[in-house]
Amino acid sequence: MENLDSAVQTLVHGSNTLFILIGAVMVLAMHAGFAFLEVGTVRLKNQVNALSKIITDFAVSTLAYFFIGYWIAYGVTFLAPAEQLVADHGYALVKFFFLLTFAAAIPAIISGGIAERAKFGPQLCATLLIVAFVYPFFEGLIWNGNLGLQGWLEATFGAAFHDFAGSVVVHAMGGWLAFGAVLLLGRRNGRYRDGRLVAFAPSNIPFLALGSWILIVGWFGFNVMSAQSLEGISGLVAVNSLMAMVGGTASAWLVGRNDPGFLHNGPLAGLVAVCAGSDLMHPVGALATGAIAGALFVWAFTATQNKWKIDDVLGVWPLHGLCGVWGGVACGLFGQHWLGGLGGVSLASQLIGSALGVVVALAGGFAVYGLLRATLGIRLSQEEEFNGADLSIHRIGAVSQD
Repeated sequence: MENLDSAVQTLVHGSNTLFILIGAVMVLAMHAGFAFLEVGTVRLKNQVNALSKIITDFAVSTLAYFFIGYWIAYGVTFLAPAEQLVADHGYALVKFFFLLTFAAAIPAIISGGIAERAKFGPQLCATLLIVAFVYPFFEGLIWNGNLGLQGWLEATFGAAFHDFAGSVVVHAMGGWLAFGAVLLLGRRNGRYRDGRLVAFAPSNIPFLALGSWILIVGWFGFNVMSAQSLEGISGLVAVNSLMAMVGGTASAWLVGRNDPGFLHNGPLAGLVAVCAGSDLMHPVGALATGAIAGALFVWAFTATQNKWKIDDVLGVWPLHGLCGVWGGVACGLFGQHWLGGLGGVSLASQLIGSALGVVVALAGGFAVYGLLRATLGIRLSQEEEFNGADLSIHRIGAVSQD
């Protein structure tokens, strides 16, 4: 009997390790989606830079999170002998890998907002500071109960802030950090003339669409594998993700009047919004959440570019910042029993947690990018921007001139 129990435990630990490893690889693949979404949206002279930023940001994020960020968020360090790290089939290591892919999504999100005019080196410095300090601080508050915030919310409002897969912890944080960076960078040269928007057409719609599809597929690892064990896996999360994606696509298609950029960002808006409550909502609630997010993205992106004249290249603030906050609030609505959800969620806690995420991200974004602007400078020169980041930074273009 003792041998049988040992074999069962070995199988459980091994299966959980494999489960979360698959999730980590799926979310890792999403970074290719971030890359190609940006490559397809920016102008031809900035495509190499888009690809280079995403992979280098990931490397810097890994170092920052391994040595500093993960310890701040969870109080765990891996500076121990290897024989200690392989306990439970190395589950703790793979959990770090999985959560790293979430942390590294923050600079990948920011990258799309600051495209075509940001310096390369200072952006890597920003990635280091954000993934080492800013993001883990809020991650630890929400997902590890640091500083007693979650306990206070539960005691006061009957439920802690619920964010199953990161609508606020990951996406809203990334979007609002990007908002500060975009404002400090300023608009691209020539983007507005006589107060009017000058169209900078996407360089490659097929690449843009490819990036969207890679993100969509990987997102099922992002959401479903957030259970972090086979015991916690739920088909409800998968179907809710599907319904939110479809809702976002349909509303962006209708409101966006067939625009392919809106059409391929609509499903991403829906998926951003459903992350928080994907384990609680009824599929119809998830559909509504995604549909509202898709329409919200189209409206906010249009207003950002045309009315407010904020030059957010990929619309990461509307997509991740606003839709992420909507996801936190939607969890408090559609997670309720009376709207078909599983319950156990407080709208007041969701509002407070979402607002706190915005405050931390805005403060962090202005602090990090403000410091770098004052010391290293964060923007390419006018000549470098005119020539394009590919030639100015990487000395090579995306397409051979032969």
